[in-house]
Amino acid sequence: MTTRREILHNTVLFGTTVLFGSQLLTPASAQEEPNSQNKTYADILGWKIGPQIYSFNRFPFDEAVKKVRACGVAGFELFSGQKLSKEIDVKVGPDLLKPENKNAFKQFRELLAENECVPHAMGVCPGNREHFEFAAAAGISVLNCEPAFNQLAEINKLAEEYRISVGLHNHPKPSIYWDPQTVLDQLKDCSTRIGACCDTGHWYRSGLDPLECVKKFKGRIVSFHIKDLNEDKRDIPLGKGVCKIGDILKECAAQRVNAPFSIEYESDWDNNQPLVAEGIRFFRQTAKNIVLES
Repeated sequence: MTTRREILHNTVLFGTTVLFGSQLLTPASAQEEPNSQNKTYADILGWKIGPQIYSFNRFPFDEAVKKVRACGVAGFELFSGQKLSKEIDVKVGPDLLKPENKNAFKQFRELLAENECVPHAMGVCPGNREHFEFAAAAGISVLNCEPAFNQLAEINKLAEEYRISVGLHNHPKPSIYWDPQTVLDQLKDCSTRIGACCDTGHWYRSGLDPLECVKKFKGRIVSFHIKDLNEDKRDIPLGKGVCKIGDILKECAAQRVNAPFSIEYESDWDNNQPLVAEGIRFFRQTAKNIVLES
């Protein structure tokens, strides 16, 4: 019987296209730029990869979105509050839906279309109705939030109303969600639309093992802020640090995690795009290895 690995290997050799489950795969280009026809190895695993555009917060949105494309991806995570452009002092986020900002929202959509980009998440935001409304208008399927515990019941209702998933994000101590067990306790009364936004770097900054934290969230992972750090807790490209990113991705594959991964790179602020791109290449290569070895 021909194995999945043999099928993929033969497809790479002969440059043909095969159906893999319900997804179309062209492995010869799978590590390169994705498009509407071809799927990457990460797509096969149910993963989206791109920057958290906060990594480029020193620049207005119109410049930052070009940096996303320069990383070799189309997807990214928005953050609320980035100036749209040097000329238009309107903040990306709910402000774009105000009637007086109709033209700014039109330009926001045009910038996405011109750069062939699609936001796969937004965060970290309060999770109020205004953010859900903006996410729905912008076609965003995941909001990453750090709400107070007493806000979760309302957020649960909004998640169901707008059919948008919510990831509870862990900033380091003393954030209320720094401990995975606290997040799990709060999720007991929430729908499956609400889960964890796993920030690997912040877990390490809190003295936790990011791999063990991911294991605890089996079945409840909504999204990732994926970071790698050195021993001094400074951001460095994925795969070069102490956060066990390769092992985390293998664990995600074993759990069948289907989620967006946003690289949040919080160092070298004025010129970190090449470092984010390096992390994306590592992510894609790791996804390829996982698929071909399974």
